[in-house]
Amino acid sequence: KNFDYSKSTAKFVFQQVKMTSKVAAAPREEATTPALDSSTANKLLVRAGLAGLSSKKAGVLLTIAALFIICVDAFAARLFSVLRFESVIHEFDPYFNFRSTKYLVNDGLYNFQNWFDSGAWYPLGRIVGGTVYPGLMWTAALVHSVLHYFNITVAIRNVCVLLAPFFASNTAIATYLFTREVTDNGTGLVAAAMIAVAPGYISRSVAGSYDNEGIAIFALIFTFFTWVRALGTGSLFWSGLCSLAYFYMVSAWGGYIFIINLIPLHALVLLLSGRYSNRLYVSYCTFYVLGTILSMQIRFVGFQPVQSSEHMAALGVFGLLQIYVFVNWVRTLVPPQSFRIVFRTALIASVSALTVVGVLGTYLGYISPWTGRFYALLDPTYAKDHIPIIASVSEHQPTTWASFFFDLHALCFLFPAGLFFCFRKLTDLNIFVIIYGIMSVYFAGVMVRLMLVLAPIACVIGAIAISTTLRTYMKQIRRARPASNASASATANLSRPAAAKRAARVAQNSGKPIETTHEGQEQVGYVVVAGITLLLVFYILHCTWVTSEAYSSPSIVLAARGMDGGKIIFDDFREAYYWLRQNTAEDAKVMSWWDYGYQIAAMANRTILVDNNTWNNTHIAQVGKAMSAYEDVAYEVMRKLDVDYVLVLFGGLTGYSSDDINKFLWMVRIGGSCDSSIKEQDYYSKEGQYVVDGTASHKMLNCLMYKMCYYRFGKVFTEHGKPPGYDRVRNCEIGNKNVELEHLEEVYTTEHWLVRIYKVLPPMNRGTSPASTRA
Repeated sequence: KNFDYSKSTAKFVFQQVKMTSKVAAAPREEATTPALDSSTANKLLVRAGLAGLSSKKAGVLLTIAALFIICVDAFAARLFSVLRFESVIHEFDPYFNFRSTKYLVNDGLYNFQNWFDSGAWYPLGRIVGGTVYPGLMWTAALVHSVLHYFNITVAIRNVCVLLAPFFASNTAIATYLFTREVTDNGTGLVAAAMIAVAPGYISRSVAGSYDNEGIAIFALIFTFFTWVRALGTGSLFWSGLCSLAYFYMVSAWGGYIFIINLIPLHALVLLLSGRYSNRLYVSYCTFYVLGTILSMQIRFVGFQPVQSSEHMAALGVFGLLQIYVFVNWVRTLVPPQSFRIVFRTALIASVSALTVVGVLGTYLGYISPWTGRFYALLDPTYAKDHIPIIASVSEHQPTTWASFFFDLHALCFLFPAGLFFCFRKLTDLNIFVIIYGIMSVYFAGVMVRLMLVLAPIACVIGAIAISTTLRTYMKQIRRARPASNASASATANLSRPAAAKRAARVAQNSGKPIETTHEGQEQVGYVVVAGITLLLVFYILHCTWVTSEAYSSPSIVLAARGMDGGKIIFDDFREAYYWLRQNTAEDAKVMSWWDYGYQIAAMANRTILVDNNTWNNTHIAQVGKAMSAYEDVAYEVMRKLDVDYVLVLFGGLTGYSSDDINKFLWMVRIGGSCDSSIKEQDYYSKEGQYVVDGTASHKMLNCLMYKMCYYRFGKVFTEHGKPPGYDRVRNCEIGNKNVELEHLEEVYTTEHWLVRIYKVLPPMNRGTSPASTRA
């Protein structure tokens, strides 16, 4: 009863420090690898030309050489687009990143942080410095500055084009480090070789793909490497390095939410499964506190780490760890019976307090609710029903089984096998690999874009399956061979049972476990090794083909094969943007669908109404309303928005299927989300189909989008044996061949009719005709 508080506290602290020192001094758990005898090792060193080095030093040199080859392969495999076309930026979002990077390089960091772009989202504008993840721009500007410091003159465009392949090499090294930390050195090399050419990762890291994911996957894997290293050692240094890697990830990509939920989930699983250690406490608390403070330095993130619902799981696990350590401390101070009463009371009070704080915080607006994108990850149908702007993006669609095989190939079969091997030998680090693998499979299935997150862990788990299988069967092959020529000749004249008895007796006398062999064991091992080798060969061939044919074609420049097999280049996009830049006023406002906003701003340098940022759904809905309305109604909307030119994409002549006619229903849906007068059913035929032929509805045949795409098209012959006005994408003859424009004037159509530009005419005076206005 007369209990000395200070003495018990000192005893508790001493026990914690003692436990930490024991954990730090304990040897780390390594995968068992069959050792080579000295003669075999020496033979291998002689063959490799490293006879003068020890096996350890030779192993380090061979590992470095293998990593160098893998890095070169990762970089070279992503250069198909540069070799076939030219050094050009791909897709749509990279053009905004490129434009922002040029502004950063030319005007400096301070001006970039305070940049207000009046040429975007007219008339609203955009505060660029506070609405972007600047890590990509910082990285490219830093590389550009370093190169120029050493007098290596490289244009900022070429730095942006080659940044993703360069970071792909870094990702291979990070994958090697992460896998080696979880398993062993050989498995790490296999994982690095697989991620170097994995199509799921190459799709967003080819030369010219200057997007956030190009550097974010490296930051993701490096953060996970430092986390497992910190957890394995309990080191404050590695925990702090993990926080810095997390900060870089936050600055690069919004997918950092995956990290700040996955690491707390891992910590929670370890805690609930009875695997708590001081290493976990030190590593997680350091990571969470420093990582949260650092992440709040990004202007676009701000106070979200302590206010948004997506970050509350990390905060909850942090608090749970404090409660767990506090309870353990109290347990050393009070008797067991009293401890039970205190524990129940504290548990009820803690749960009640957390519930009250959560409800009040949400009600008062301090804790923001989950965003629509987060709901879309939990429910794939949510975006289509509530946020059509998210559902309209092709990379936000659910992933098909064909896409899984296309982007992973052999990893689809190796992944379950690798998970089995991880479950068979559970460690703290293997549990992290399992959680990462299962969560990434789910999210990749919900959204095809997140295949990018699945690809690295699929390579790691696939490498575990390959390494474990090869190690097992190579051991069987060596076991099946005679131990030496002497033992083989000694047992040559003995019968099989006698030889087995003699081998058992020798093993028993030497104290080694008896290793049984069976007939055909060596042949089975050779078959398995040959099968895995063949599987890897097909994996490399598939990855090379996918990279070359599917992921190395820039969307800004299109290519096709003619009837004679020759290549035909469609450069209509740059042709149209160049015309806008040279033939329109500098303050001209261009209206187009939001897909092309970044390209128009970067290449034509003209003011745009909407772009790929899609932050204002109402403003995009106004553009959708103008495109889907009759020309008179659309003209009023365009006059209110001060539109000077309208740009549309049309693929009916060339067969380009990603044109505005195929995207038109999303314009109707987004416009209808803010204007109830726009109904999707009005654009379907009587049979309920979306068509452009003679059976289309009256509103479809006379809306502004239909008129701008098919103006003068009714007199054009597109295929032999087909009538004029035959649409090669929709495979039908258009229903309205006599399109007349009243308030718009065609000013430019590119060579292959892919891009069409119209000028908005000024209002007509009373008593004048449209023809006189055009004149």
